[in-house]
This record gives sequence, C-alpha cells and structure tokens, in this order.
Amino acid sequence: MIQTSSLDFLKKLKKNNNREWFNDHRTEYQQELALMEAFAGALLKQLNTHDEIETPSGKKSLFRIYRDTRFSSDKTPYKNHWSGSFKRATKYRRGGYYFHIEPGNSFVAGGFWGPVPQDLRRIRDDIAFDPAPIRKILKSKSFVSMFSTLKGDQLKTAPKGHDSSHEAIDLLRHKQFLLRRNFSDKEVLGKDFLKEVNLTFKAMRPFFDYMSEVLTTDSNGMEG
Repeated sequence: MIQTSSLDFLKKLKKNNNREWFNDHRTEYQQELALMEAFAGALLKQLNTHDEIETPSGKKSLFRIYRDTRFSSDKTPYKNHWSGSFKRATKYRRGGYYFHIEPGNSFVAGGFWGPVPQDLRRIRDDIAFDPAPIRKILKSKSFVSMFSTLKGDQLKTAPKGHDSSHEAIDLLRHKQFLLRRNFSDKEVLGKDFLKEVNLTFKAMRPFFDYMSEVLTTDSNGMEG
C-alpha cells in the first residue's frame, strides 16, 4: 500500500522545495523512498504475471526526485511527486507503463510519448488504411471505463500526406498515443490501489498489441 506518510512528505517538500530543507529531512526522504521502492517492486511482480517486463526491479523503475533545471524557468530542485516506469521486454513488445503519485494529481498512464518519425508514419499509415481495428479497441467497454478516450498531443491540421477529410483524421492528428487513468488521494491510499493499478496496466494490452503489430511487421505481415 501507499502510505499516508509518502503523500505527507511530498506536501511538505512542495512547501519547502529547497536544498537546505531537503538535506535536513534526508532520512525521512530515504524512508519514504524505500516504501515507494517496495510498492514498485510489488507492482512489477504483478505486471510480470501478464506481460514480460525488461525493467529488472522496482527500485530501477523509479525516477530520481532531483529535477533537471538547466533549461527550465522553474529552478526548484526537487519534484513534488513519486514516479516510475516499466519497459516491456524485446523489440516486439511496444509501449510502456508509467505511474505518478502526487497529492491531488495521481495517475497511471501508458503508451507512446514520443514516437520516432518512422514509427509515427507507420502508425498513421495503418490507421489511414483501415481505422476499424483501433476504433474497435478505443470504443470497447473496458477501454472507455478505464481511460475514457485516447489522449496525447495532436496536430492542429492534417499530417503531411493525409487528407483533412479522412474518416480517421481525429486519430491521424495524434503525435502521442497515451492512455491515462486518474486516482484520488483516497484511492491511492486504499488497500486495493496496487490491484487497480495492475488492472489498469492489464487493460492497456489490446492497444499495445495493436501498436506492436503495426510497428514490428511489414505490409506482408512479416516481422521486421
């Protein structure tokens, strides 16, 4: 379970986001980090019951709490959230899993944050050729109940090589293909949170399977 102390630490950090305070509370941070590593480890164990994950441990899945402020106008040195990600194993399993724990803004997500141009072209070409398979996934009862809609940044106009009047122009404009489910603080601290996160990740599989096939097979259905 996620502990109340883990959210409380983040609330205090948000109010005191400076190196002096953090150094004075480093022991508290390390205690909470250990709890988050344990949560991530338990989640990884659950994930591996229905998918193959390359990430070796819960500890390795967690992102550093230190912010990279070099190119940001926000110079606060620490993140106000716990987060981590899991990479699927082998090049034939595309997509990734992400979790984000923050007071008032917790969620889990998955999908494709920044497809390389070649991958983005393959996805769009497949959708343009036949949008029915992905439409079926996005309109399924399980998808809608978990994620509502496909999310992610989109172009304002049609992508190059595609007609703005295409029946799937709403999908073709996507630059990112993200699935997201939000959780309240009460849900995060509940005894079923780990189970719900795992079920959410499991519900991403039809979408991941579709994308993996598009990105790892050629027009003749051969792997490549």
